[in-house]
Amino acid sequence: MSEEPLFEKTESNNLRRVQPLAARMRPASLDEFVGQRHFLGEGKLLRRLLQADRLGSVIFYGPPGSGKTTLARLLATESRSYFRQLSAVMAGVKELRTLMTGARDELAAGGRKTILFVDEIHRFSKTQQDVLLPDVEDGIVTLIGATTANPFFAVNSALVSRSQVFQFEALSPDDIKTLLRRALADSHRGLGRHDVRLHEDALDFMSEVCDGDARRALATLEIGVLSSETRPLEFDRRLAEESVQRKAVEYDGSGDAHYDTASALIKSIRGSDPDASLYWLARMLEGGEDIRFVCRRLIILASEDIGNADPQALPIAVAAMQACEFVGLPECQLTLSQAVTYLACAPKSNAATVAIAEARRDIREGRVLPVPVHLRDAHYPGAKKLGHGEDYQYSHDAESGVAEQDYLGVDREYYRPANRGFEARLAQRLEVIRQTLRKGKGQ
Repeated sequence: MSEEPLFEKTESNNLRRVQPLAARMRPASLDEFVGQRHFLGEGKLLRRLLQADRLGSVIFYGPPGSGKTTLARLLATESRSYFRQLSAVMAGVKELRTLMTGARDELAAGGRKTILFVDEIHRFSKTQQDVLLPDVEDGIVTLIGATTANPFFAVNSALVSRSQVFQFEALSPDDIKTLLRRALADSHRGLGRHDVRLHEDALDFMSEVCDGDARRALATLEIGVLSSETRPLEFDRRLAEESVQRKAVEYDGSGDAHYDTASALIKSIRGSDPDASLYWLARMLEGGEDIRFVCRRLIILASEDIGNADPQALPIAVAAMQACEFVGLPECQLTLSQAVTYLACAPKSNAATVAIAEARRDIREGRVLPVPVHLRDAHYPGAKKLGHGEDYQYSHDAESGVAEQDYLGVDREYYRPANRGFEARLAQRLEVIRQTLRKGKGQ
């Protein structure tokens, strides 16, 4: 055997030894890939595209550690394509042009396509896109872009329109457990050479605390094993807790996490779940969300989703906004917690929301009504000659405070109170009021 292969093997082993466990355990085939079964399972879209050899440009969108880069490499292997990787932040136009020329030459000479994987594709400049798009359209390269930001907001529409978007989900605890067990069993790439007994409570803890991030889970396992000299090693929950690294909150105050978390907060309050509401509020606070944004959303919700079912909801939301402006962080978290839990527990009604939407729709659709003559302004000279205000009945003169009078000119009922909270009492009173008003309409 020649020395060169021996040296190459030594170099390869040295390089592999310094790689983190997550890099060493990257799957070598699609069968080893864990997660994303909603588009990669048997009969699902991406699997069918591969089987039909019709893989086009795609955008992988999802959280860190969910397998975007790994799957891009596997797709290159499965489609027998060259794999080329660029960072949208680091690569310049010159580097991109060189890569496109090479891809065209490889296709012309050997008939082999190139998969171009662009990490953080939402950071691609317009100039970079102008260089890339012609070869994407001509099929010279198959583009796989990866992003943690919603591509429909963050990626240029020209790229999105030419790509199939696949949304990655954070790995489930069962997926994470599969990866951890595989790493402990693999003696070549993983930690199988170490005598480790992984306790179930440690496995449960790591699979939950990693938040679906495979890299973080494998890093925790590797730190725990390599930092312990005892063999055999009893890898228990205490060791797992000592080995885990605190994960920075993934939160972009102007991006996808901003809108998704705000949506989760509002829907949890609307759903009357104070515990979920507090979690999403905490997520926003830990991520550095603008307090004014949170307060605005709570004020809107107080009218949109609670309304007259609890008339105190709006004053409480407004008071919370004022208190937050006066107190500031960190103390205003207490005010927000009080407001959020009150709003979550309050009875809910969207009757006012539905009512104004229906009234405005009538107007937009052309049902514009003239102001009845008796309701028109009668305070200017000449109004009396026009009959304005004639036959108007002053409500305070009526014994009940409600006059038998027509205020619209047609029969419309937009406001339909819910039978919840204070609005249930309003519904009873409104029925009496409407009986009186119908008399004014001659009904």
